[in-house]
Amino acid sequence: MLLNYQHHWIVDNMPVTWCYDVEDGQKFCNPGFPIGCYITDKGRAKDACVISSDYHERDTFYIFNHVDIKIHYHVVETGSMGARLVAAKLEPKSYKHTHIDKPDCSGTPMDISNKASGEIKIAYTYSVSFEEDPKIRWASRWDYILESMPHTHIQWFSIMNSLVIVLFLSGMVAMIMLRTLHKDIARYNQMDSTEDAQEEFGWKLVHGDIFRPPRKGMLLSVFLGSGTQILIMTFVTLFFACLGFLSPANRGALMTCAVVLWVLLGTPAGYVTARFYKSFGGEKWKTNVLLTAFLCPGIVFADFFLMNLILWGEGSSAAIPFGTLVAILALWFCISVPLTFIGAYFGFKKNAIEHPVRTNQIPRQIPDQSFYTKPLPGIIMGGILPFGCIFIQLFFILNSIWSHQMYYMFGFLFLVFIILVITCSEATILLCYFHLCAEDYHWQWRSFLTSGFTAVYFLIYAIHYFFSKLQITGTASTILYFGYTMIMVLIFFLFTGTIGFFACFWFVTKIYSVVKVD
Repeated sequence: MLLNYQHHWIVDNMPVTWCYDVEDGQKFCNPGFPIGCYITDKGRAKDACVISSDYHERDTFYIFNHVDIKIHYHVVETGSMGARLVAAKLEPKSYKHTHIDKPDCSGTPMDISNKASGEIKIAYTYSVSFEEDPKIRWASRWDYILESMPHTHIQWFSIMNSLVIVLFLSGMVAMIMLRTLHKDIARYNQMDSTEDAQEEFGWKLVHGDIFRPPRKGMLLSVFLGSGTQILIMTFVTLFFACLGFLSPANRGALMTCAVVLWVLLGTPAGYVTARFYKSFGGEKWKTNVLLTAFLCPGIVFADFFLMNLILWGEGSSAAIPFGTLVAILALWFCISVPLTFIGAYFGFKKNAIEHPVRTNQIPRQIPDQSFYTKPLPGIIMGGILPFGCIFIQLFFILNSIWSHQMYYMFGFLFLVFIILVITCSEATILLCYFHLCAEDYHWQWRSFLTSGFTAVYFLIYAIHYFFSKLQITGTASTILYFGYTMIMVLIFFLFTGTIGFFACFWFVTKIYSVVKVD
């Protein structure tokens, strides 16, 4: 009661809500109700004790041991249904029943002094009444819960905040693209006379090295494949959620949709990996395909399995039954892996990606870099802007995962997703351009890590959220929180990194295809 634990009840897939008046004559509907409440030794009513003046004894707990449940229904004229439930509301009350065996639901509140000792018997009772409500349609029965969720104005604020970042970045990128690049290209293409050619500087100088295969090209191509899979999966899932196919009424619809899509998207993952691995000049294609099929999914599954073992050990009802785990493994091995192989087969069969400029035999030396064009500062700066776009949404998503609040704003989430993709691309392209001007041509890993660093900020935010918002005690719960957070961080890292790499790849291919190279 001190931590304000709540009962969550469900009838016909609808949460049973407790509606009460708040300021400005509005009603707030809470999808749970407290176990009880506490009056402090100074006589201050905590949490739900404010609802009645009967709760006034100092240093006392009041137990809500009676609920009046009111079920609203409307009669269906056609079909054999009879009636449909459109709302379930309740009111928690506290009664000290005079006879425990024959409760009469009346009398003074059920109070337990903080200093009480010995055995106390509490009778729990309920009453149910049915009320016909022809006004509420069955399709819109969720509306009364969603109306009292007070988040919409914050969401608009966050969208505006993100849009300002996007406009600022787009302005910068557009300026670089149109003015600076345009000037550069015009200048480079006019330098046909030999005496000018000695004084070349800037990004044209590295044209012979720009498509030199990166170190650890195998790992990068595997990450890109997995990232593409996650990117398409996220897009399609959010798109469906936006159209209202995955409403919060079907519990677990969102996760199911995401997992099924992820399994079916093995082919693009294999294909993208194979194409890039081939263009990086890799030979070990079997290792490449196996890593794509098993590395990232394997890490996620191992983490998930460990978390599940802890839940089993704790005897929690949230643990996933063994049969379901086997089913997920079967989906992965029997559908996802073969699809990845098929994708990779087509990827390796196609010719390697044509680069607009040839790569020189001898790698060029990179000049000394100033502080802000060194890899690390650039990578750390690159993650800040995309994170700035999403952190308010993150707060609501973490709330819905850990604090049992409804998350239904998929329209907002889809908008934020699009904004995130744009911001990641633009931030990476900007930094990529600065590095090329400083004659540093190692752009592949850097572009992936620049936008992928957003995931590190996500992790820092999740740690902050854990310590500031959640009152989690106990080792198991802490391990669970960070275990699941690590899964989210890995997925987010692959997802943002892939966006950054593709944006940068497109940018580099574009600018080197328009300059004339001897």
